[in-house]
Amino acid sequence: MSNRTKFLSRLIGLYCLLASLIMFAQKQAIVEIENSLVHNQAMLFMLGILTLIGGLAMVLAHNRWSGGALPVAVTLVGWITLIKGLVLAVPQAAVALWGQLEYERFYYLYVVISFALGVGLTYGGFHQPQPVSDRQERPRVAA
Repeated sequence: MSNRTKFLSRLIGLYCLLASLIMFAQKQAIVEIENSLVHNQAMLFMLGILTLIGGLAMVLAHNRWSGGALPVAVTLVGWITLIKGLVLAVPQAAVALWGQLEYERFYYLYVVISFALGVGLTYGGFHQPQPVSDRQERPRVAA
């Protein structure tokens, strides 16, 4: 696994874990912030541009569709971030999508998805399998 995959997995994973814990603890405040953001086209556009930059950076730095689940998961997060940035940069599209997501109704589902993604990416990024050459071999018993 590449160092870039490990770094991005750790970064995205820890972000998802922390964000989901904050979201779990402050549902009403987060829902109010999100609802007010959706009705502010200038903020949506700026958030979209910033998200677009982040998504582009991830896709350009890590676009690996093979090598195991972790590299593919990091790549998918990059592409989803890029698409999210494009949607947010067009406020009318963001408002239409927002209505479809039923954010307040499925709030805890979104929190759980973020938390699960965070656990998986964080574990994968910090868990480093021991190379075969470094493993201690068991002494062989003579027959």
